[in-house]
Amino acid sequence: MGIRKKLEEKKYDIDKITPLHDLSWYIKWISSLIILCGMMSTSIGIHPLNLWFHFIGVCGWFVVGMLWHDRALIVLNIVGACIFAMGLLKYYLGN
Repeated sequence: MGIRKKLEEKKYDIDKITPLHDLSWYIKWISSLIILCGMMSTSIGIHPLNLWFHFIGVCGWFVVGMLWHDRALIVLNIVGACIFAMGLLKYYLGN
């Protein structure tokens, strides 16, 4: 059997492993939309609203990481939250 034939048999055989329509599903999609708002705000120069969007979005993804017990999501998003929190503190408290 050729490689092409084997690939055609395996075509689109992907099992979904992330939860569907549970609490984490809603948090991840809302957080993703909020992060996209942060990206748009950054691209058009709306400051500090962009930092708030990013901060809220990564906090949401941190919660998802906790719910999924996913260390990579937890580390990435807690570090991101700290970075955005420092940016917000600098903005409101000055240099």
